[in-house]
Amino acid sequence: MTSFPSRLERFGRVDSTQRIVREWLAEGTQGVCVAVADEQTAGRGRLDRDWSAPPGAALLVSAGFTPSGLALRHAWRLAATVTLAMMDAAEAAAGLRDATLWIKWPNDLVADGPDGRLLKLAGVLGESQSDGDRVESAVIGIGVNVDWSTASFPADLAPFMTSLREISAGRPVDRDVLLEGWLARLEPRLEALTAGAFDAGGWTRRQRIIGRRVEVDLGGSLVSGLAVGVDPESGALLVEDERDGSALAVDSGEVVRCRVVELPSRSTPGPGKGEPGSASA
Repeated sequence: MTSFPSRLERFGRVDSTQRIVREWLAEGTQGVCVAVADEQTAGRGRLDRDWSAPPGAALLVSAGFTPSGLALRHAWRLAATVTLAMMDAAEAAAGLRDATLWIKWPNDLVADGPDGRLLKLAGVLGESQSDGDRVESAVIGIGVNVDWSTASFPADLAPFMTSLREISAGRPVDRDVLLEGWLARLEPRLEALTAGAFDAGGWTRRQRIIGRRVEVDLGGSLVSGLAVGVDPESGALLVEDERDGSALAVDSGEVVRCRVVELPSRSTPGPGKGEPGSASA
């Protein structure tokens, strides 16, 4: 029986778990390989943004994949699968009820703040290499704020972030338990994905910005409108343009920033509690 993951190594202080896993794949490591660190000195998020956390405060993990038969147009589903598994594992490890955590398209795990603001718990970064129209290899990195108190959050980010410690009212969350729970949930999801079955229903249901007005910065233009869904084929965010009511499909690879703003009065509530959203990073 093949072990899962095929390679798992833990590190104290490294520059980047993404770099480590990329090197493993370049050396020919097959299957799923996972690098975990207590601290990163050169962690990066989307668009090469800096990402850091105090030593031991977050679960910092990168996973490498050599998927069999995954179409390049569906490469985004690999990161989505990693995210769904981590969301379920985080709720279990912290003793939270189901649907406490949500996805903020395209790549964040969030929780509802007391004023309706979406508070970031985790970020996901996906990179892939292709062979024609197929994914040859991929590296998915995820950083989850675990044992991190509000008092030590960076001042400029504190209004927009949270941790499992804060969400669970101070209850300790073991990073090893979270890691093990994530791996246990990831394996069957990956097997299903390899067989052509993606959890599109779960991905859609847990999108927190559906039904909310958003502003999407595409680098050279700004799209504003009501988020009405996500496309399970392309992973694009579907936005009803407020200028003319036309439907736009926004690809995550084009996005610099997606911001939730106040709902227009004609909007329908989003999934879950349905409360209006205030400004959120």
